[in-house]
Amino acid sequence: MTTAPAALAGTYDLAGFQVNRIGFGAMQLPGPGVMGPPKDHDAAIAVLRRAVELGVNHIDTAQFYGPDVSNALIREALHPYADDLAIVSKVGARRDKKGRWLPALTPEQLREDVETNLRELGTEQLAAVNLRLQEQPVPGQAPFQDLLAAMVQMREDGLIAGVGISTATLEQVEQAIEHANVVTVQNAYSLVARGDEDVLRLCSDHGISYVPYFPLGSAFPGMPKVVDDPVVQAVAQQTDSTPAQVGLAWLLAHDDSVLLIPGTSSVSHLEQNIAVASVELTDSQLAQLDAVAPPA
Repeated sequence: MTTAPAALAGTYDLAGFQVNRIGFGAMQLPGPGVMGPPKDHDAAIAVLRRAVELGVNHIDTAQFYGPDVSNALIREALHPYADDLAIVSKVGARRDKKGRWLPALTPEQLREDVETNLRELGTEQLAAVNLRLQEQPVPGQAPFQDLLAAMVQMREDGLIAGVGISTATLEQVEQAIEHANVVTVQNAYSLVARGDEDVLRLCSDHGISYVPYFPLGSAFPGMPKVVDDPVVQAVAQQTDSTPAQVGLAWLLAHDDSVLLIPGTSSVSHLEQNIAVASVELTDSQLAQLDAVAPPA
């Protein structure tokens, strides 16, 4: 029996789902700025179906991608879902018609948005939902303990199998472990931006999956990008791979708790991302990459 490409990097337990460590993030499926329908609807459907064909069984999404676009595409492409498909969403924000990001951080809003995700995806339970926090508290935000309690209640009610947290500090993750038994953490982290190393270590020690967003460096202008680093470029030449593949392969090798969810709207790019599982880095190459931006 041939192993699916997405399974070559191994699996990890995510709220009872044995997910392959290379998954798919749906954020790039909607139009520019994560707003409106995709430029090519059929291509977006093809990407989702090809991802599953290649062994992806962990898809990350949100109702505010579009808004209302990525979940509709996932349902159209993949419903009825395979029993082993873990769909993970996030709540804590909404979008207005102009595309502005609005906080939605009250217990009532969290539940409303989980229920909307379930309805739009056409499923009775999500594998996990991340509580997406703001970097700074916002007016009207409920106390953190109340938000965690709302997430736990939805788990107890069967709407979600696991509680996750996103854009969280070390202290917040520690509280979430203690009070919500979180199963996943989604924070910004990459080979060139390792400020979250302490959270990654904490997750690894507790058997909690760690899902880096911005896994190739910041998407914002002027911020470090993995693909621009000369060491990464040199290792890419040595391994006959792309700099992006090296950056993702380093993440997989760096800690077994890391789950990747690279996103794309292109089938060929998707196939490149999933081929990362076959990129083998030597101990010497890993040491060189580790030294690019060591954590403080």
